[in-house]
Amino acid sequence: MKADYLGPERDFVGYGRRPPAFAWPGDAKLVINMVIVYEEGAEYSHYDGDGRNDNWGEFDLRISPKVRDLGTETHFEFGSRVGIWRLARLFDRYNIPVTMSACARALERNPEVVSWIKERDHDVLGHGWKWTECWEMEKSEEREHLQRALGLYRDLMGERPLGWNCRSFPSVNTLDLIAEDGGFLYYSDPCNDEIPYYTSTKSGPLLVVPYSKLLNDSRFLVSPGYSSPRDFYEDSVRAIDYMVDEADDAGPRMTTIAVHARWTGQPNRASALRDILEHCVSRPEIRFMRRNDIAHHWLAQFRPDERSAAVRQVPTWV
Repeated sequence: MKADYLGPERDFVGYGRRPPAFAWPGDAKLVINMVIVYEEGAEYSHYDGDGRNDNWGEFDLRISPKVRDLGTETHFEFGSRVGIWRLARLFDRYNIPVTMSACARALERNPEVVSWIKERDHDVLGHGWKWTECWEMEKSEEREHLQRALGLYRDLMGERPLGWNCRSFPSVNTLDLIAEDGGFLYYSDPCNDEIPYYTSTKSGPLLVVPYSKLLNDSRFLVSPGYSSPRDFYEDSVRAIDYMVDEADDAGPRMTTIAVHARWTGQPNRASALRDILEHCVSRPEIRFMRRNDIAHHWLAQFRPDERSAAVRQVPTWV
């Protein structure tokens, strides 16, 4: 390895053939963390003085980057005006706890969303001050954005988020900045496992509650991906049922199902989410948990092994 290499170490082994023995609350075989990704109002736009427009995503249609893109702006506005409330009604109907992966600027622009989160006791996963590409930032700029976001979250929610997840990709500095801050319970950019684990940072071990982009409505926007809501439903149900069925041999698991207000807030795609939720609530082996609760549950059962702190963190039964 080069001495000047920046970023976290890679770990190709993880738990290996023998994941730790543990139990989810209620002896669930699968825990599902439902995530609403809320970015509307935090995207790049000429209106906000960014000097550029963000990507619509739905169609490969582009406007001159020198002028306002009103089509993209109103597409995002659909998510904050209509889509978020369609999703809210669905999760309220089934009484499912939700994690809001929300940009602070987006929440600031829609106080009713903040009120709904508080009323329903959902948790917030930090998703940036604005919906920015942190991998292109210098470390000092990324730190500034992080601290600005945390201040705004405190003002809006009355508390800071306990976890963090970047737009699309973290930078080589993100993990160390999260650990350096000292106020995070966990980190959620990695997509490399199906149960939590500890990772090494310059500031010591940090809990990772893994994310997943497998069951994510962004796959409506890529090819090959989801061509219809039926694809989202079938893909999710197949993954869910398989993890439940293999739990007796592989151990209990967790997964993330993530939806965006401007995408699954559309009625055709919301119908797929409704059917996914109905399938899940019909299976007693499945439990829905907020991301904060998953982290607290893991921390209560495991601690990082101090003997391996210099290498990789392996949970040790307390």
